[in-house]
Amino acid sequence: MPEGTASHCPYCALQCAMSLTGGPAGRAGSVTIEGRMFPTNRGGLCKKGWTAAELLDAGDRIVHPLLKQPDGTFEETAWSDALDFIAARLRDSRERFGADSVAVFGGGGLTNEKAYQLGKFARLALGTTRIDYNGRFCMSSAAAAGNRAFGLDRGLPFPVEDLDQAETIVLFGSNVAETMPPFIAHLAGARQAGGLIVVDPRRSSTARLTDDGGGMHVQPAPGTDLALLLGLTHIVIAEGLANTDYVESRTTGFEALRVSTNAWWPERVQATTGVPVAQLRQFARRLANGAGTYILTGRGVEQHVDGTDTATAAINLALVLGLPGSEHSGYGTMTGQGNGQGGREHGQKCDQLPGYRKITDPDARAHVAKVWGVHPSLIPGPGVPAVELLAELGKPGKVRCLLVHGSNVVVSAPDVTAVKAGLQSLDLLIVCDFFFSETARFADVILPVTQWAEEEGTMTSLEGRVLRRRRALHPPLDVRNELWILRELALRLNAPSTYSTSPAEVFDELARASAGGIADYSGLSHDLLDTGIAAFWPFTPGSAGTPRLFRDRFAHADGRARLVAVKAHHGDGGPLAGNTLTLITGRLLEHYQSGAQTRRVPELQDARPNARLQIHPATADRLGIVADGPVTITNARGAVHAHAEITSSIRHDTVFLPFHYADEESANLLTESAVDPISAMPEFKRTIVSVQAGGSNQ
Repeated sequence: MPEGTASHCPYCALQCAMSLTGGPAGRAGSVTIEGRMFPTNRGGLCKKGWTAAELLDAGDRIVHPLLKQPDGTFEETAWSDALDFIAARLRDSRERFGADSVAVFGGGGLTNEKAYQLGKFARLALGTTRIDYNGRFCMSSAAAAGNRAFGLDRGLPFPVEDLDQAETIVLFGSNVAETMPPFIAHLAGARQAGGLIVVDPRRSSTARLTDDGGGMHVQPAPGTDLALLLGLTHIVIAEGLANTDYVESRTTGFEALRVSTNAWWPERVQATTGVPVAQLRQFARRLANGAGTYILTGRGVEQHVDGTDTATAAINLALVLGLPGSEHSGYGTMTGQGNGQGGREHGQKCDQLPGYRKITDPDARAHVAKVWGVHPSLIPGPGVPAVELLAELGKPGKVRCLLVHGSNVVVSAPDVTAVKAGLQSLDLLIVCDFFFSETARFADVILPVTQWAEEEGTMTSLEGRVLRRRRALHPPLDVRNELWILRELALRLNAPSTYSTSPAEVFDELARASAGGIADYSGLSHDLLDTGIAAFWPFTPGSAGTPRLFRDRFAHADGRARLVAVKAHHGDGGPLAGNTLTLITGRLLEHYQSGAQTRRVPELQDARPNARLQIHPATADRLGIVADGPVTITNARGAVHAHAEITSSIRHDTVFLPFHYADEESANLLTESAVDPISAMPEFKRTIVSVQAGGSNQ
């Protein structure tokens, strides 16, 4: 194994740089990880990053193809037999029930190369419109809001380092101290200036960074973020704090926006959100008067049925203040999954082609078809987003076969009871994974795939920087990369076009397919990235890339940003009573996403072995709940069993569950499949539940 192989962390979108050393004879064994100096993490890693190598030789890793037997057990099988079986079943389903009887569900952790090839495979080899991915649960509302306001969606349209000089940074619904700990170093300047503002119903680890003069914690009721943002914009306009020169020269739609915020005077906002009028005014004035102001949003304000409008309201506030594209100020959104940015740019989304092109655009279809060497008519039209796709599983005339890559929908999707029923009713479920995930339990075929340190490729970080993932060791002998799997299946299905197994060649094709698109990678290659260049897209041939977007113009044809008036729809709901509370979900420092990886790392699992329900002391006392005692959380969709964590860090009308756990501890047994009408983002952050003392073992 090469000494000091430079790579990046397999977890979140901060993509912390690391070096891998050791490992006998190119195998995992004694692989060690060291933090590597890089602008985002500066040599630091979180617990998950430091322990990432432990998964490379985990004892329960899947290292051979597995085929489910009639009795429900799995037996090892040869690759040729597994692939022949899959191809025959897929071909039969297409012939009998049509191309859309076969669906693909991808993941935001796949490399750019695999995400691109998966989208191409779905549309050409399978001919299906039914492809979407788990990024729909993460970034879709922020992406939709960014596209309609700016004409472009890139999580942070500036390098993370720009935050170092800020005096005011607002985090709406983002707990970076636990989700990406090295990021908090970039908040130091704002904390020192007393300008870190954290908006969260919980007094999270990030909110506690505002203590001792570091800033302000704003604690609205769950689901009222849109009303809060409308109220802040109202104050900025009413008190003459808006940047009128910027608004007049760089935006459109201000008058409609002004009228739309008239109804949200401070006293009404206080009554709706619970945020005091004095704090609202202090908040708005700090935004307007801070030297170097950044507004950042996260899943807490986006994972709602009004998530796109809420993210839009945050953008409106930033635009009225004149932040996006300005020197030492800006707006951005915190991408979550490791390749959440790149994963949504190159073809996994149901309505997009590579380069962030719309699949309904005739010019986009013609361009991509030329790169693929096919007629545009062979590229099917748009499909349906993730929640709707999962609802089609096993339904008459709908999806009968499903291929899952890099996702664990049995834990991560809303209303998982319905998802499980859908998976059980399929004719064929193929899961590509390296562990026996909760979703893999339902599979007919499980295909073992390479892990991050065993493959070449690229990832795109939260700041739009394209990064190289380098192979540091060889995978187990019978494990394969998804590029090889897709090529082998494409050959068996007599698919048009070609499917290279070389990540560098696939990236070159991706670059050509993205040329001229919003997310243009056409000037990049593996060789160029290996020089260490800072590669922020769009990156056209001969350019130096674009680390800072919007300095001169926005991506709409007229160069102006759009102020889009939005309305708060359910902000006036009455208080909950009895044992009925609002459940919010989120992440823990030790775990990641569905927990399929981190729950297998002893150090991480021992630190957080079980789901714990955060509940306010007064609420716990009223319901007879004791510290560490069992609790049951229920609604019409299901019941979750956990233990109580009594803390004053949460509102008395709210409870919190992490979403990393499975089976009877799965928070998504309770969440509903209602979605945002624009982004199709599920309502993860506001679920009405009943809570009572006692558990399944009592």
